[in-house]
Amino acid sequence: MPQLERWESLPEGVRQHLIGRMRDRAISISDLNQLRLWVETRPEVPDGDWYKDFGSFKICGSGSYPKTFLVRGQAAKGEAL
Repeated sequence: MPQLERWESLPEGVRQHLIGRMRDRAISISDLNQLRLWVETRPEVPDGDWYKDFGSFKICGSGSYPKTFLVRGQAAKGEAL
């Protein structure tokens, strides 16, 4: 299983998309801290679609790349982590 890519390793387009979604979805600093702590563990992720539910938001990805953020109540697809 691949590991989640670190922020600095993401393509610029992916980083800009994630920043936009963080703003659109009003993800708080506290929420981002939860995400940071999880990312620092270098989690393994499936090769296909996946998501991690943090309660107030979800991060969704495919393989080693995160792809977007969803807010509570939005349906995610893929394997739950």
